[in-house]
Amino acid sequence: MSDPSNALAVALFSEILTADQLIRNRLSRVLPKGMEISHFSVLNHLAHSGDERTPAQLAKSFHVTRGAMTNTLGKLEWAGYVHIRPDWDDARRKWVAISPAGRRARDAAIAAIGPMIAEMIGELGDGKVRAVLPILRELRLKLEDDG
Repeated sequence: MSDPSNALAVALFSEILTADQLIRNRLSRVLPKGMEISHFSVLNHLAHSGDERTPAQLAKSFHVTRGAMTNTLGKLEWAGYVHIRPDWDDARRKWVAISPAGRRARDAAIAAIGPMIAEMIGELGDGKVRAVLPILRELRLKLEDDG
């Protein structure tokens, strides 16, 4: 006989992984042309933080390798969405800031995804969303601690 708690855990992670895939598919369809989810995520992070970040800090925040973050930042820099400058105190380090064009691109992305998100929240209802947020947040924090 199988362990019921194991079946519960598998069901939970299966639902989360499936929801993640479906959300990513929907976001990819509504984001402005040429913008990937990773681009939006970094621009949104930089817009909210208001401060420069190092590529290493960004990689850690997004739980990706430095190489993956370097690739994303290269595309964002090429598009004019971020400014990357050397660290004047440590030549081995760089600093990344969102550019005015990056802020406009992020705002356009928010405008594009807003209706989709509002529709989902409307269908689920505010009460259900408020109820599940603490659980998802706790799960995320637990996964970060174990990471």
